[in-house]
Amino acid sequence: MSIRERIQSELKAAMKAKDAVRLSTLRLIAAAIKDRDIAARAEDRCGGCDHTEMMAILQKLAKQRDESADTYEKAGRLDLAERERTEAEIVREFLPKPMDESEIDQAARGVVDELNASGLKDMGKCMGALKERYAGRMDFAKAGAKVKSLLQEVA
Repeated sequence: MSIRERIQSELKAAMKAKDAVRLSTLRLIAAAIKDRDIAARAEDRCGGCDHTEMMAILQKLAKQRDESADTYEKAGRLDLAERERTEAEIVREFLPKPMDESEIDQAARGVVDELNASGLKDMGKCMGALKERYAGRMDFAKAGAKVKSLLQEVA
């Protein structure tokens, strides 16, 4: 079952269960994907957004919810922070299991070796390859730091 199909079936289930928070979050996800589909059609890609783009959308939505929750928490609005965290968890249901530190380290080393990266000038190439392969699973901030340190060792 594709992500689109899963979202649609979860939407129907949330409607039947009258789960307002889940329903609104799933509608938000569906709308974000639909917006990206429209943009993709404008770029002459009739199939709409691909799996990688959907993973990026979901990661972005989860990150936005986490940041909002932190902001609400600092402002003393624990009720709103809790709702944002709940929404973030709903979004994460559609993302693959995140990679841990050792998996990120292994993937970064593999890409640096595979591309024969020889210095910081190859950073973009390495990060592009990682984003293509591990969209939705990898924390690219951690991966970027790892790739940078590996490239500095090589240079």
